[in-house]
Amino acid sequence: MCPASSASLVPTSAGSSAQARITVPNNTVPASAMEDATTENRRRPTTDDRAHSPKRSAHVMPPPNLPDTPETRLDMAAFYESARSLDRGVGAMLDALDAEGLAENTLVICTTDHGLAFPGAKATLYDRGLGVMLILRGPGGFSGGKASDALVSHIDLFPTVCDLAGAEHPSWLQGESLLPLVNGEAEEVRDAIFAEKTYHVAYEPERCVRTHRWKLIRRFDDEHPTPVIANIDDGPSKEVVLSNGYADTPVAAEQLYDLLHDPNEAHNLAGDPAHENVLEDLNERLETWMRETGDPLLDGPVLAPKGAELNTPDQRSPSDPTTTVA
Repeated sequence: MCPASSASLVPTSAGSSAQARITVPNNTVPASAMEDATTENRRRPTTDDRAHSPKRSAHVMPPPNLPDTPETRLDMAAFYESARSLDRGVGAMLDALDAEGLAENTLVICTTDHGLAFPGAKATLYDRGLGVMLILRGPGGFSGGKASDALVSHIDLFPTVCDLAGAEHPSWLQGESLLPLVNGEAEEVRDAIFAEKTYHVAYEPERCVRTHRWKLIRRFDDEHPTPVIANIDDGPSKEVVLSNGYADTPVAAEQLYDLLHDPNEAHNLAGDPAHENVLEDLNERLETWMRETGDPLLDGPVLAPKGAELNTPDQRSPSDPTTTVA
């Protein structure tokens, strides 16, 4: 976020189970410089803002996994508009904390629960789905302007808050405190993150393990070897890919990606003998994690709880009629 009273570094990815670039705003504008400006005036979009709105531009690039078309550009422009709105709102909140003298003892955590709501992103285990912003400001070292490319997960936030509050970690915690990262005591708190998807609006069981270099995604559904289209949010980009046969694209049961040479996760190396050792190691790590966490997929398909409202894997849209589990 970039409110008037702070500058920020842009996160690459973070979140529930993905690589993160932890971002800490750096206060750069003295309070005296803003005494005569109200929060409302600083946050209100100006005429110049509207004239340069992304929606008025034909030069917005869509995510790299999508074709560059008028529809996908418009879709991405709408996302940029929503990001600008969020930016103003967060800026107003941070300035309010400053004005009330609460900033030094308030930890602000700005994050989201999934990646971009585009095909091949949200509701997938690709980095485009797992990677979310993670921006923190407050006590304990979360100040001064810094960024970390360490692997972190949303489960690391609770132990971080425990440490800041001086509370003991519950025995069942799986996360790692982020304080060693921001205080310069460590460059990493973990060497891998794990992620899972069982249901979004429809059943699509997948698990993954990710290191800095490698990503393994395993799919546990032999009955539906193509994308679950209902799990993709409706929008212009979705219509573009569906009109070009995306719904019939095979999805491999096992996917291995070299994130250094293939950051867009486009070339599956699971069948390449040259990477057999990497595949075996990641499979062992993933299965160990599934056992340690009591993953129900180890016992077969996971049934939805009674009363759950679901789409079927064959439906086209999350807006299609749902079925309630009896």
